[in-house]
Amino acid sequence: MLSLLLKFRLEKEGYKLLIAENGKETIALIDEHNPELILTDIMMPYISGLEVITHVRNKLNDNTPIIIFASSGQEEVVLKAFNLGATDFMSKPFSPNELMNRVNRILR
Repeated sequence: MLSLLLKFRLEKEGYKLLIAENGKETIALIDEHNPELILTDIMMPYISGLEVITHVRNKLNDNTPIIIFASSGQEEVVLKAFNLGATDFMSKPFSPNELMNRVNRILR
């Protein structure tokens, strides 16, 4: 549901999206398409959002901006994500308008 909301809102603003259903697909899409921005949830099947950040920053040695989503109350995980190289964080549930402001700020 979250990915459909993101897809609708971001495509309406003119962005092209690639959507993965799990962490393995996320890494494959990143490797193949070299996106300008990565939006990832901390909790994903197979490979976590933290592992995605580690892959991008360490294996690919890439500085692509990464916005992470996590449920409120996961402060330790969020701090770890920032230590691994996350660019920004949004707590779920989140405002689509706030997300658009953050995406536009990062990409423009």
